[in-house]
Order: sequence, then C-alpha cells, then structure tokens
Amino acid sequence: MNRPATLPLDLPPPAAWKADLRERFWHYLPLKFFGVSAFMGVFFVGYFHTLHNPAYPVLLMPLTALDRLIPFQPQALAIYLSLWVYVGIAPGLMLTLREMLVYASWAALLCLAGLACFYFWPTAVPPRTMDVTGLAGFAMLQGVDAAGNACPSLHVASAMFTALWVERLLRIVQAPAALRCLNVLWFVAIAYSTVAVRQHVVLDVVGGIALGSAFAALSIRWNAGLGRRQSAAVPGI
Repeated sequence: MNRPATLPLDLPPPAAWKADLRERFWHYLPLKFFGVSAFMGVFFVGYFHTLHNPAYPVLLMPLTALDRLIPFQPQALAIYLSLWVYVGIAPGLMLTLREMLVYASWAALLCLAGLACFYFWPTAVPPRTMDVTGLAGFAMLQGVDAAGNACPSLHVASAMFTALWVERLLRIVQAPAALRCLNVLWFVAIAYSTVAVRQHVVLDVVGGIALGSAFAALSIRWNAGLGRRQSAAVPGI
C-alpha cells in the first residue's frame, strides 16, 4: 500500500499565509495607521504648495484617442478615492519599525520626484465639459484634488508603487494567486478611474506608471530583505 509522500520540512503548513498576514496586520497597527495618515498630511502640504506656486506657466495635457473612448463615469469616484486605503496595505504588512521607515523613505522620494515634475513642468488636464453639479463627491474632489499637477499622475504612481510592493509581500507570505490577482485588479481599477472621473488623461497615467515602477524597482532591488522574516528568506523572491 502506497503511503502519501511527506511534505518537505521547509514548506509552510496549509493556509499559513493567513496567519502570517494576520500577524503582520496587527503588528504596530496604531503606529502604522497614524504614520500613514501623517505621511498623507505632509504630502498634501507639498502638493498644494506646488499646485499654487509653479515655476513656469501651466501646460494643458493633450487628449488621445483612448481618452475620447473612455466615457465619463461618476460611479468610478469611489474606486478613485480607494487609493487612500490601498496605499496603506504595503506598509501595513511590514514587520518592523525599521522596515516601515525604509518603505516610507522610498515613498517620500517618489512623491518628491513627482512634486519636482509639477514644479518645474506644471501641467493640467483640459477643463471638464460635463456638468458635475449634484454629483456626490465631485465638489469635494475639485476642492481637494484640483485639475493641476497632472503629469505624471501621482495618484497612479503611488498605486503602481503600492501594487508592486504588495505583490512582493504576498509572494513572500506565499499567498494564493487569487489574492495577488485582486491586488492587480485594484491597481488597474484605480488607474482607470483617474481617467473615468476626468482627473487625469491617459498620458498622465502612462507617466504615473513609469514613475511608480521605477521607484518600486529601485527600492526592491536595494532592499532585498525588506518584508521577509529572517528565517524565511528565499532567494529570488
């Protein structure tokens, strides 16, 4: 009678990824919550200063054929605003205070690069041609996230940076493919929503993807052990 082959001793038990994610989530949770909130507050100070004090005249971004194909979809506003939850996932899965600080430093460099682009090459999206009067949330959006500071989209760049780091962390904990696909879909939905609610044009999205990818690649390359447990480091992850 054949006996089932035993699993190698170095493989995690089934569903160990759930326990790992749960532990990561609760570890330093208050510090993570207030730290991410404070980071956003400081970012918006720089964002609004750059928005109202560009070094040069503002250029309008051109529309592409794809911009004309994507209709205005006010219901996409909820997905657009979900970025402020999404960007907290990667730092929320870090294990130590040092890891959180390193991650925050790279995220800050990304934001500074974007703000430098806005200051020295100020851009804006073309004026809206549709009436948003009465649409819930759009009055607030116009006051908080104006049409300037367009390219590269820091909304998309931050989402791209987050998506690549979340993918890396989910691979480290050996989360199932479905969870990793959800991460990709959330990023795609956020990027799409920036055009669907007319806060950005397609070229802004392309610039944001490039900026976010560059900083994610550099930060991951220079911090290969970030997010790993010391006893679970696996080459190539």
